[in-house]
Amino acid sequence: MLPFALRRPWLLLRDLWVDRDEPDLDKLRETRAPERFLWAILPHAARTFSACIAMLPAPMARAAAVGYLYCRILDTYEDLAPDEAEGRRLLLAFARRFGREPGPLDPAPPLEGAQPIDHRDRAHLLLVECCDRVDAVYRTLPEASRWAVLHLVRDMAGGMIWARRVFEAQSGCLQSQAQLEHYCHAVLGNPVAFAQRLILGRELSEAERANAMRVGEFVQLANVTRDVEKDLARSIAYDPGLAPYLGHALPREPLGDTDDDRPAREAVHAARSRMFDLALERAPAYTEMLRQSRYRRLSLTRASAMLMLEFCDRYYRSCARRLGRPDWPGPRTSFRTLMSAFPAFLSQKRTLRRAEAIEAHLLAAVDHGREE
Repeated sequence: MLPFALRRPWLLLRDLWVDRDEPDLDKLRETRAPERFLWAILPHAARTFSACIAMLPAPMARAAAVGYLYCRILDTYEDLAPDEAEGRRLLLAFARRFGREPGPLDPAPPLEGAQPIDHRDRAHLLLVECCDRVDAVYRTLPEASRWAVLHLVRDMAGGMIWARRVFEAQSGCLQSQAQLEHYCHAVLGNPVAFAQRLILGRELSEAERANAMRVGEFVQLANVTRDVEKDLARSIAYDPGLAPYLGHALPREPLGDTDDDRPAREAVHAARSRMFDLALERAPAYTEMLRQSRYRRLSLTRASAMLMLEFCDRYYRSCARRLGRPDWPGPRTSFRTLMSAFPAFLSQKRTLRRAEAIEAHLLAAVDHGREE
């Protein structure tokens, strides 16, 4: 296999055109070599995270890919388990594979009785089925990276078990901003802290970990605001205003709404608007994370972090348009978004200037929403 530095350009370009809606599941299943499978399945599991991981230096990229795919398996148990009790059992069983220290892994527990909605769900089920290939790469990681992955999986599984209990107790709907923040910490704050641990090469301070949790809110709320309708149809909601409409399947476009759909559509718009504002208020945490990190003068790691911010900014601009709010300048295509991150490889000052400009646009969008 070619050195990772030579494969990186291909992996980055591939992410621009890979079909995430219609993945070739048979081809993925037949990719037996663990390392090849790792990079083949990653864009179907990680979406924009895939390019950010591929941008990293080789040792960090492999550890981040393994950690993210394990997170995606936990997400799949959470999303597709047939009932709450089975979901908790699967999450706990997967976390217990890792024990108290890195060592041999038992097989991942199978997910039976799942009802996938689309091909993306089927790709995630395939990842669970082929977890042994990810395990094979995990075993080759340096011990420090395996420790970081171990803590990530155990922390994230614990947070997800908490979330499942809360959703079950509250009939599928979070009831407060504090609960929403806690959920974001579990599912993306922990991965952000994991990435920072890999970058810094040490445990995080309390202040660094707290900031990583706020970055997790900023990034995870992009996922939440994007999928409000899909989650609502699954009887899951992250805003108490959606509780009366749990299980309601809205048409893809408002033009298809019936009289029964319109109140649900209005509630979705209001909930998305509230969570959009909450997310954008967390933007300064991302700039602070860039300041905290000690990057080399020329840094692929810094470029990767900036690429994630550019992807988040691009999504939130689209969300602003979806909410009927004005958007702001920035790259609109995946290729231009990818290219916009490359100056960060060269300069910390240019990186912080760009991050501060994005932050200013995001906070201005919150102010505009308050004025409406």
